[in-house]
Amino acid sequence: MPRFAANLWFLFQELPMLERFGAAAEAGFRGVEMQFPYQWPAQELSLRLAEHGLDQVLINAPPGDRDKGERGIAALPGREREFRDSIALAIDYAGALGCKNLHVMAGIPDKATPQERALATFAGNLLFAAETCRRSGVRMLIEALNPADAPGYLIGTAAAARAVIERVGHDNLYLQYDLYHGAMTGDDLMATMSDNLDVIGHMQVAGVLGRHEPVGGPGGGTVDWPALFAAIDDCGYEGWIGCEYRPKAGTREGLGWARAYGIG
Repeated sequence: MPRFAANLWFLFQELPMLERFGAAAEAGFRGVEMQFPYQWPAQELSLRLAEHGLDQVLINAPPGDRDKGERGIAALPGREREFRDSIALAIDYAGALGCKNLHVMAGIPDKATPQERALATFAGNLLFAAETCRRSGVRMLIEALNPADAPGYLIGTAAAARAVIERVGHDNLYLQYDLYHGAMTGDDLMATMSDNLDVIGHMQVAGVLGRHEPVGGPGGGTVDWPALFAAIDDCGYEGWIGCEYRPKAGTREGLGWARAYGIG
């Protein structure tokens, strides 16, 4: 059976962050992911995980200045020292939370930066980070963000992410395959998942239209989610699928789709 993790950045927003751990556990989740935990003490987050019997399955490395619209700094030339410092902080948090997956965001290079220079910067930073993370028992992941949601983001497709992984050539660098972003860029989700299973370290999901619950019809799109989840299970994928969607009318009210998987 697929293992679904609650993304606490998206779900249970009706509650303060530290109360979302308990709500996720009460709903039946056994794993959680959280993009940016750095504004809370790692010890406090660790206590919440232990109290509710949850696994922290994913965090993101610091993304730069979010108030300025930055979505990562790994591909931004001239910020290599800041990137290395951000990886050190992320590893500290991952260790404190028992988290084994760290997502590193590429970023949005300025228009004056040639794409090849941005890609070379990204590859160099990932090589450093993948090796540094391996020494701490943490897996590095990168993700494609579709151009409609993230204009200018360096990596826009799963194929582009795969190309970067092959360019870096480090065995501690994996693909975070977000089914929502894949569908938004026109992927055949089953085929893309199957073709990249050897490098997929984590998955995420959201309904294709509106980024709501993964159900069919208005707000969910035409993806046959139960069939896709069954295929993911059948192919031997053993990782987590993060629920990174915006509930349409409250998190608990929208968990009907997950009852077949022991959630809600």
